[in-house]
Formats: sequence, structure tokens, C-alpha cells
Amino acid sequence: MNYIQFFAMRPEVSLLCIYLVIFVYDLISTGHLRRMFHPLVCISTLLLTFLTLTDTSTFTLFGGMYESNAAIVFMKAILAFGTFLTVLQANRWLRSANTSYKQGEFYVLLLSTLVGMYFMLSARHFLLLFIGIELASLPMACLVAFDKYRHNSAEAGIKYILSSMFASALMLYGISFLYGTTGTLYFGDMSALITGQPIEIFALVMFFTGIGFKISLVPFHMWTADSYQGAPTTVTAYLSVISKGAAVFTLFIVLLKVFLPMTSEWQMIIYITTIASITLANLMAMKQQFIKRFMAFSSISQAGYIMLAVIGGSTDGMTAMIYYVLVYMVANMAIFAIIESIEWQIRRAVKRDTLNGFYESNPKLTLIMTLALFSLAGIPPFAGFFSKFFVFMSAFGAGFKVLVFIALINTVISLYYYLLIVKAMYIKSAEQKLPAIKSSRYTLVSLAICIAGIILLGICSSVYGTIGNLGNL
Repeated sequence: MNYIQFFAMRPEVSLLCIYLVIFVYDLISTGHLRRMFHPLVCISTLLLTFLTLTDTSTFTLFGGMYESNAAIVFMKAILAFGTFLTVLQANRWLRSANTSYKQGEFYVLLLSTLVGMYFMLSARHFLLLFIGIELASLPMACLVAFDKYRHNSAEAGIKYILSSMFASALMLYGISFLYGTTGTLYFGDMSALITGQPIEIFALVMFFTGIGFKISLVPFHMWTADSYQGAPTTVTAYLSVISKGAAVFTLFIVLLKVFLPMTSEWQMIIYITTIASITLANLMAMKQQFIKRFMAFSSISQAGYIMLAVIGGSTDGMTAMIYYVLVYMVANMAIFAIIESIEWQIRRAVKRDTLNGFYESNPKLTLIMTLALFSLAGIPPFAGFFSKFFVFMSAFGAGFKVLVFIALINTVISLYYYLLIVKAMYIKSAEQKLPAIKSSRYTLVSLAICIAGIILLGICSSVYGTIGNLGNL
């Protein structure tokens, strides 16, 4: 093996170098240097985003097991940027008495999941793909259960790891059937040998079940609400956006690279799960009182909308998918940043009633929360409207007109429950109003970035065109 090939993986090498720097700094830093730990990680993750974008050339390594091109690099940069926002929002929580001594562990676990996600996107061999999925999943379970002094966090971690193990087992079971019928684990070779026989359809279902857990699609969503509610809010934000985005990107790649001969089969699976995810999640979201559980069902619904871009399997679908994940990331991260700030102030879980009269004491945070909710609901002129429009256009162009119509009806339903939060903040009065919320400087920076993204990604349509020029996978 020519080991010089490892250095061609610029995003992964950059990430591993940053990983080692943070790991060593955690071991040796004391006193004043310790106070510089969080700024170092913020700068490092932001630098990683730019370093990831530096090499957009197309190449394969290790006999075709690893592939990189402009589209994959851009996907990795989105994940790195989301990690940067997560680190910004984690500062105050990590400085608390219960977690300050575990600050380095959090960063190491966070970057470990990102390494796995990078491998997931570039994998062109099922062995490398499975390694990437497990590398992304196991540290994530530790992050969900990170706040060990809270019973809910430990419970959420157990539910996540058990569900993850079961999903991974089903996925591996399906991959074994594919290997049995084709005799290879390489994506390209396998695609040429797949004939669509019943055992391969069964393998497709098993694989989709495993990846559907990561995306939180119905009926693989049962872990989502409990894990979101019990995990630390910063981890919940990361889980809802970055982990979901990596899984969606991976699913799209595998469907095109491996299961292209079985397009009609996986389109039917996505058709059913999309309708189920959007409809069931919207109905359940209206019943939720805790905001984090509300956001859990919102994320399930949003996953269904993303599947509208995946179902066509086209270049337009890929562009719409990447754009949707980017827009969803900035809106969701803004909401979770505000939730974290409120929880820090009141020292309890945030309910919908907690936000009654929020505008009177916190008008600026209320405005940001409103814009983020409007973006998730798809109200123009915010970025969420255009992201939904592009995924609808992609599915409509692929011939799924009835599916788009059902999704449009569900958009009206989702608008209703998002407006319930807006109504609570502006119209409803509270017996005991929330005090003025003091957000940390790092949280304010993340909110500024998110709100700029919500507005500019909608106004600047050239962003969508730039993504479209990335080329094929």
C-alpha cells in the first residue's frame, strides 16, 4: 500500500490534525491556558470549514474505496460549519460545575463523530461506510449521555445506543445479503451486478432501515423525542442537524451508487416513509408541551421534506437536498441556542407555556426565534421558503405530483404548530414572566451567524446556483 495516499484526504487529515492538537492541549493546559481552550476549538473548527473546501478535485484512493469530488467536499464543509456553531453554543454549558472538567472529552467526542461522518460521505466500499457510521454513532451516544448528573441524560443515552445498535445490526445484515449475491462490497461493482431479485430487495429494506434510524424517518423514529429531551441541549442541536445531514447525504450517495438498478423499489420505500414522516410528525408536534420534544417531531417532519429531494435521484435533487440541509441547519441551531439560554436562566426544561409573554422581556430573542420558526415553516421571504420550494420542484419534476400535493397540505399543518409558539411569545400572557435572558458572547455570535443565514440564503439565490454547479456525485 502507498501510504502517501492518506495525505490526499485533505479534509480528513486536517480534521485529524485539529483533533490531535485539541487532545494534546487538553492534557497539558492549566490556569490561563485553560481559559483559552474554547477559543482555540472555535477557531480550529472554523478553520476546518475553510480547509475542507480547499480541494475540490475529483479522485479516488485505495483501489476505489474512497472518493472525493466538489459535491462531497461541500457536504463535508456544511457538517464542519455546523460543528463550529455547536462549539460556539456549548461554551457556557461546558463551563458549568458539572461539566467543566470534561470539556476536553466533549470536544474529542464531537470531532470523533465528525471523522466518522467524513468517511461516510467519501466511502465507496461498504466496509468503510460501516466503519464511518459506527465511528459517528458510538461517540454520539456518549454525547447524549454526557450530563451524567441528570437521570434523563443517561436514559436518553441508553435509548440512543440500543436503537443505534439494532439499526446497525439490520444494516449489516442487509449488506451481507448484498455481498452474498454480488460477491463484492465495492459500490460500483455491486451496482453492475444487482439484478433486483427478492433477496436484494430485502437487503435494500434492511439497509434503508439502518440509515432511516439516523435520519429519524417514520417508523424508525421512536427514539427521537426521548433522546432529544434528555440530551444536553447543545448535543440535541448537533444530533438534529449535523448527524441527520450526514445520514441524508450518505443515503443519497448509496442509492445512486449502489441501488440505481432498483430505482423503482427504493422510490416506493421513500414515497411511503416520506408521507408517514411528514404527516405523523406534524400531528404529534401539535400535542407536545416541552419545546425540545416539539423540535424532535419538527425534525422528523423536516426529514420527510428532505426525502422529497432524494426520491428523484437527480442532480437537481442533490442540489435541493444540500441547500435544504444548509438552511435547516441555521434555523434549527438558532432555535436551540435560544432554548439553551432560557434553560440556563430558569434551570428547568422549557415548555410552550414557559414562552408566554416572552416578547415583553426579551424582544430581540423573540424576533430571532420568530424568524427561525418562519424559516422552518417555509414562510417567504426567508430561506426556508426557498428550500421547500426547491425540494418540491425536484420531486414534481421527477413525476411525484401526488406526493408533492400531500407535502403541501402538511406544510399548512406545520405552519399552524409553529405559529403556536409565535402566539405564545407575542400574544399570550404569563402569570410569571421570564426574566431578561442573558446569552453568552459565543451564543450571540452563533445567533448572529444563524440569523444572517436565514435572511441571506433566501435573498441570495446565487447560493443555490453555486451548489448546482458542483457537478455530479
